[in-house]
Amino acid sequence: MTIIERFLNYIKFDTQSNPYTKTTPSTKGQLELAKYLIEELKQIGIANAYMDQFGYVYGYIESNTPTTITVGLIAHMDTSYDSSGKNIMPIVLENYDGTDILLNKDLKMILSPIEFPSLKQKIGHTLIHTDGTTLLGADDKAGIAIIIGAVEKILKEKLPHPNIIITFTPDEEIGEGPKNFDYNYYKKHNCQFAYTLDGGKIDEINFENFNAASATITIKGKSIHPGSAKGKMINSILVAMEFQTMLPQNQIPALTEGYEGFFHLNRIKGGVEQTTLEYIIRNHNRDLFEKQKELILEIKNYLNKKYRQDLVTVNVEDSYRNMREIILQHPEVLEYAIKALKRNNIEPVFVPIRGGTDGAEITYHGIYTPNLGSAGENFHGPFEYLDITDLNKMIDVVITLLKIVTE
Repeated sequence: MTIIERFLNYIKFDTQSNPYTKTTPSTKGQLELAKYLIEELKQIGIANAYMDQFGYVYGYIESNTPTTITVGLIAHMDTSYDSSGKNIMPIVLENYDGTDILLNKDLKMILSPIEFPSLKQKIGHTLIHTDGTTLLGADDKAGIAIIIGAVEKILKEKLPHPNIIITFTPDEEIGEGPKNFDYNYYKKHNCQFAYTLDGGKIDEINFENFNAASATITIKGKSIHPGSAKGKMINSILVAMEFQTMLPQNQIPALTEGYEGFFHLNRIKGGVEQTTLEYIIRNHNRDLFEKQKELILEIKNYLNKKYRQDLVTVNVEDSYRNMREIILQHPEVLEYAIKALKRNNIEPVFVPIRGGTDGAEITYHGIYTPNLGSAGENFHGPFEYLDITDLNKMIDVVITLLKIVTE
């Protein structure tokens, strides 16, 4: 099976996660993909592959060298709930020439190197893109393809490798990938470090990520007939607008980059009687992150005082933490990745993730887990594409990394 065929098989499964189902995994499509992946792992020689009661897929390969080190390789099965992942119509484009790519004529959607400069580095590469109506699913089915592709080659060609744990997690996109992660399985196999294959460009190594929280703001209004509403009506929609304007207007995703944090209003629903705002809060700096959460509460208190009643309620929940401080205490984990990239003629760069990975929370459980690239770009929307040429290079990087560990 070619790597393209493998990836195209994975994206046939609609694995979009859902933060509202309150089940694990949050959607049935993830279970279907998990069952498929178990069979594929068994076919390439991992007879012990299994799915646990939470929909996580695990497999273990013993070292064929004297080393006793165990390395984890992790990717997630779900796709983002920001854009549809159903009935994906992928288009394979060979030998990309550097010009505009027409995604969808009817929708007038174009993937342009002017808007997306990363395309300028893809000339001559094989790309897979969408038809403009769904996301592609490279995040993170490309990571799954890299892991299985690397392991298949290692087993088939009997290449040197340490002990390896493979893990495919559900619900990473809604911050629940580590929720039921089997840390005991890793400890049982003496695994102290791992890598998520969940990044973009293959030269990037990520060991810094956002501190993350979600905030749900519920505003209760008072509905009165508009004709007799003077002095009586409280329109919760207008109070919600007031809440939003009291947040720093320059701290939004569209106006921030690098280490800059933000408040992202990603859902709003309501009417006169009740309106709900859903935010995600992000910052690399822990102190600034805590101040962002405090500001949400201060605005709530101000509005309740202004209207002389408890109109506004706030629920803030932390999602994951920045793994930077812990990873830097174990630099060998980064050194393996640096050497692996360089041996494949790729100059590594360190880029802070403006998001998070399963590895962030896993790191806080004693399994040090930086993130590596998976050759995809423009995740979470219809402009997403996958560089197959770079994906094949990343398979070689993973194989090299595992060999370096044995040395």
